[in-house]
Amino acid sequence: MRKNLRTFWPALLLLAALVSACVAPVATPTAPEAPAATPAEAPPQAAAPVEANLTDGCVEEYDPAVDYFPEKIELTYATGFTVEYANHYKVVTVLTPWQGAEQSFQYVLVQCGTPAPEGYDPSQIIEVPVGRLITLSTTVLPHLEALGVLDSLVAVEEFDYVNTPAVRERIDAGTVQEIGASAEINTERVLELEPDLVLTFAYGDPRYDTHPKLLEAGLKVGLIADYMETSPLGRAEWLKYVALFFNREAQATTHFQEIAERYQAIADKVAQVEERPTVFTGINRGDSWRVSGGKSYFARFLADAGADYLWADTDATGSIPLDFEAVYARAADADYWLPNAGRWQTLEDVRNEDPRYADFAAFQNGRIYDNNARVNQWGGNDYWEGGVANPDIILADLVKIFHPELLPDHELTFFRQVEP
Repeated sequence: MRKNLRTFWPALLLLAALVSACVAPVATPTAPEAPAATPAEAPPQAAAPVEANLTDGCVEEYDPAVDYFPEKIELTYATGFTVEYANHYKVVTVLTPWQGAEQSFQYVLVQCGTPAPEGYDPSQIIEVPVGRLITLSTTVLPHLEALGVLDSLVAVEEFDYVNTPAVRERIDAGTVQEIGASAEINTERVLELEPDLVLTFAYGDPRYDTHPKLLEAGLKVGLIADYMETSPLGRAEWLKYVALFFNREAQATTHFQEIAERYQAIADKVAQVEERPTVFTGINRGDSWRVSGGKSYFARFLADAGADYLWADTDATGSIPLDFEAVYARAADADYWLPNAGRWQTLEDVRNEDPRYADFAAFQNGRIYDNNARVNQWGGNDYWEGGVANPDIILADLVKIFHPELLPDHELTFFRQVEP
């Protein structure tokens, strides 16, 4: 029995060791690892504001929240057009494109590189800033120079009418073309020049208006109606209209403000004068003599220059047709005569045109001043170009004529005395 026990216990111990080795140890439970903390999502950043209008090139990454026209215009004198700004386009409305017009014209100037708004006819959509321009109105030319965009000009109506020196240089260099006027306009040539915009004017007469023909050809057209304004500064402020197509609002605002301040400074000198010379305007053409209306832009010039205009009591904003006798009855003894005909050089020229002119006191006293001091060799009169853009100089001329003691150093620029 003891022998059996001696052999049994070693075997039992060996078996226990084997069982212990085969049993896997139990893992101690541990808490699961917390997921890694994720950083809080940053709020979307506001679009960086645009500090100035884009005057060259297009928007590369359009953001509807960005105001692409931080530099805007405000109108003080001009009443013929309006502008409403959206973030990436401007709606420009020409209210009275011609005398008696019953329609207005609206243009949507869309910042290049941004989408055109819905709800407008494609002919109204014009991308800005404009790259290539044709103008059929010479009054635009000084504005282009003031805005620093003359390089955009590719054609004008007729070379003969152009006076702006920088444009004449481009004509001589062959970089500005001639496309014809009114019914004579060469539409095929216009299309070849591939303008982004054609600026023109209209009278509401299909015999002379070019905009229907240009629109029919698929061209982008903008109407200029500065001649409808009833004040000199109102006409000059159309500089801002031109600036809208080039995103040059800031330049236009600065330049026009300087003109307006100079104009007002001259008008202030005259405001207190006690003696105001009497003045009449116009000439006899055919069977009527057209004098400036009392609410016209030229009547405003005369008032600001310290003159007593003999038809200031009328409400007409344009000219008034009268017969010779009616004019003579009121103006026979007037101090000054400003015909604004742009063609007389001497009193003999005046008499030869109509001997009755010699009966006016202004003729007899040599006080006829015409607006032909700056006429080029082809007959283009800068009074209707540079003068429109610089009313302060015209006002200075008129003050020099009526009240020379107030501007002793000024020399006549657009007006000249008809020589004896």
